[in-house]
Amino acid sequence: MFNIFRHTSFSVDLGNNNTLLTTSDKVLAQPSYIVFNANHSVKAVGEEAFEMFEKTHSDLLPVKPMRDGVIAEFDSASVLLRELVNKAYGGRSFFSGFNHIISGVPYYTSEVERRALRDALDQFNPGKRSLLFEPLAAAIGMDLNIQEPEGKLIVDIGGGITEIAIISLSGVAAFQSIKVAGDTFDMNIRDHFRRNYKMAIGHRTAEQIKINVGAVWEHIDPVPQRLVVKGKDMITGIPVVRSIDHREVIFILEKSISAIEHGIIQALETCPPELAADIYQSGIYLTGGGALLRGIKDRFEKNIQLDVHVDEHALSSVSRGIAHVLANTKKYAGILID
Repeated sequence: MFNIFRHTSFSVDLGNNNTLLTTSDKVLAQPSYIVFNANHSVKAVGEEAFEMFEKTHSDLLPVKPMRDGVIAEFDSASVLLRELVNKAYGGRSFFSGFNHIISGVPYYTSEVERRALRDALDQFNPGKRSLLFEPLAAAIGMDLNIQEPEGKLIVDIGGGITEIAIISLSGVAAFQSIKVAGDTFDMNIRDHFRRNYKMAIGHRTAEQIKINVGAVWEHIDPVPQRLVVKGKDMITGIPVVRSIDHREVIFILEKSISAIEHGIIQALETCPPELAADIYQSGIYLTGGGALLRGIKDRFEKNIQLDVHVDEHALSSVSRGIAHVLANTKKYAGILID
């Protein structure tokens, strides 16, 4: 029987907090969350599931399948991916297979972790299935030529991890992976409210603080307005409110941002001298959700003494890179992993 999907390919960036699925004519971006009913059927995925998180009752099971940039709950991740592909293709049957699927994968992953991702992709019966290291994808998504010998320093501050890679000749010459990223920032904020104000706030509230008043450098323009935060008094259990400004968030995130700076310096220390000379000229290319923190460019330039280039569309650089490779598989065949 003629298979209408065999000519169809898609790329996927299965991220800690957001999943981006790109086809030839559309991009589907959804939070990496899923909620199951008591009978294990799917109640909600993506944006709808995210809205339910931390608000569910005992008959609903909310799951965040990704942790530290890799699959932590295989069955849930497989169902999440299947539901999102189903959304992208309007509910049509896709079990007869696709032509080519490419997924990003963190550089530091083990073979076991890559196997879990491959197995999740194999449910779509693709004619060909490939993985692509995310630092390379991010560089391509930022329109950098990874095939030339000049070194490029990529810092991708994602949801679960920060990957720091020095790229040359389509490969990674030096690398550091730090389990400090967007989720860590959220946890820092929650811990700060718990220790200092005896106030419990949820994950979503911490994320909103990070988005609305998150900063790592005091001299920023424009200065965000103070944010009113709603939570629960940990002693009395009564709902309470408190306000917070960007200066307090700078203090909260100091340790985590310093860890990322240290990782960048370690990567520079281990790279060959000629590549270090290239990076002195080209600077740091910063991407991922953490790149959106106010003042991060100025702070890194001050502390590391290198120019910093922040991707204008930092949340989608990896996804754009994977999609570009999917459209030019012959050109980039050497960096794809079976």
